[in-house]
Amino acid sequence: MINLELPQKLQNTRQMTHQLAESVFRPISRKYDRIEHCDTPEELHPVGQMAAGMRGGDGKKSGGDEVKNGANLQGIVSVEEMCWGDVGLMLSIPGQGLGNAAVQAVGTPEQKEKFGSLYCAMAITEPEAGSDSAAVQTTARLDGDEWVLNGEKIYCTAGQRCDAVVIWATLDKSQGKAAIKSFIVPRDNPGMKLVRVEDKMGLRVSDTAAFSLIECRIPYDHILGSPEIAQTEEERKKAFGGVMQTFDNTRPQVAAMALGVARAALEMTREILEKEGVAADFSKSLYNSSALEAEIYRMEADLDAARLMTWKAAWMADNGQANSKEASMCKAKAGRTGNAITLKCVELCGEAGYSEEQLLEKLARDSKIIDIFEGTQQIQQLIVARQQLGLSSSELK
Repeated sequence: MINLELPQKLQNTRQMTHQLAESVFRPISRKYDRIEHCDTPEELHPVGQMAAGMRGGDGKKSGGDEVKNGANLQGIVSVEEMCWGDVGLMLSIPGQGLGNAAVQAVGTPEQKEKFGSLYCAMAITEPEAGSDSAAVQTTARLDGDEWVLNGEKIYCTAGQRCDAVVIWATLDKSQGKAAIKSFIVPRDNPGMKLVRVEDKMGLRVSDTAAFSLIECRIPYDHILGSPEIAQTEEERKKAFGGVMQTFDNTRPQVAAMALGVARAALEMTREILEKEGVAADFSKSLYNSSALEAEIYRMEADLDAARLMTWKAAWMADNGQANSKEASMCKAKAGRTGNAITLKCVELCGEAGYSEEQLLEKLARDSKIIDIFEGTQQIQQLIVARQQLGLSSSELK
């Protein structure tokens, strides 16, 4: 029998994280949305210290090879609750950068030990390489016992505030995606210059940076994983697949961001409508309900479906199962659902939805980017189609 409930341990995690979101994030959400460019909010420093002590799941095996209550599902539950409070503040917690997932995905045990405690951002996107990660133009060449990086990176989340940046670069453009590697570059490296911090529609408290890398030198051991370029086609697929494994871990987390934002909007909408005498209590069938009640029922159903897909992708990762398709499926579903729900909630609540007296308009602004970063809606659908049809990236573009 399938059990769709969280185990008690994760219910406790959910409750504690919700209290954090409710008591710390929600009260300062509007404040930092208006400030935008600022240092890390002072309210988040103790949160970062607490998160560092709690990071990761137990990962212990029980009942054969099955892993119970692993780190991925625990992270998903925590992310949804924190983003119920404020997704931009969640992304601004010190020490919680997307680059940390890359270190864990492709780093050696020694690298995980060395770099695991750093606050790592991740820089993939370039002016000419967005959704197509294999089109990275930033180069890395070996000069003695140092790597030298040259290129430009944009839309790097936490790039201004982090300790280090995981830079995607190619060792040989002629070798295609097999030559793309990840490099750890300390934030204060003189060869990596901060060009600008973006002004944005949503997630305004979260810094989004652009960098230029000009003869940027880093030690030899700052390349994550093997420096060798795969030669055979099978080795090439495996090599780039290892780099892309980062997304298999982070896409469900991005899906969880959408879940938290959408749930917050839906709960606010129900409260506002109930004050006007519209209570969607599920006591009537869809076709015997008012138009407003029916909209809420549909949104609740979509949100639950997205959540179950996200939990499945995380559970598969915790149990050592390949989850690339499921990671893309949940990211596509949750990203689209989150955006649709927040916009519909603004519409249903009218003036209250559009006014800054409520957080609904902010949630709608914040939700849009979740459907875009970590791979757009279109890219996720393409990945799922390739997996379903058994076709390669060259066979299905």
